[in-house]
Amino acid sequence: MRWHIVLAAVALASLPASAQTSAQNSRFANKLAPFVTSSVKIVDRMLELAHLKPGETLYDLGCGDGRILITAAGKYKVKAVGVEISPKLVAEAQKNIEMAGLTDQASVMKGDLLETDLSGADVVTIYLATDLNAKLRPRLERFLKPGARVISHDYAVPGWKPTQVERADDRHVHLIYVYDMPPAKSDAPRN
Repeated sequence: MRWHIVLAAVALASLPASAQTSAQNSRFANKLAPFVTSSVKIVDRMLELAHLKPGETLYDLGCGDGRILITAAGKYKVKAVGVEISPKLVAEAQKNIEMAGLTDQASVMKGDLLETDLSGADVVTIYLATDLNAKLRPRLERFLKPGARVISHDYAVPGWKPTQVERADDRHVHLIYVYDMPPAKSDAPRN
């Protein structure tokens, strides 16, 4: 028997119900989106494909160590907001943003990307598993305004047709998917 599984189950059972749900959601999210960094080359290309304009707002969902936030805020002069579920990575991203001198332009919040209000985003970047992209899709469709862009590293958003797919070689072959949010239908509310 694997004792670490038994110990984790015992620890989880000893938590209050609300904390159990939070711990289960955190474990589920980490399973669907483990922390894997994007190289500088891939980050640069993702942001180039996003066609960022100064003054826009970028959300990086599952922002990890904050490298996309720092590049977007520093190079493209956009407001960059990261969402990360891991307290350790939130602290690391905040430290990296401070070291880059970008605290006025970039921030990171601890939170569940499936519960985050995305209505202020002009661009959303993701490096999430396909299953999590599928769960995120209804929120993107609900909150993103026409003309917003979604840039996904390696994993498509099921049910969406990308406006562009680019192959990027960086020790391994990577795909970058670009999605443009369509204009809102005038006869149906977006919310």
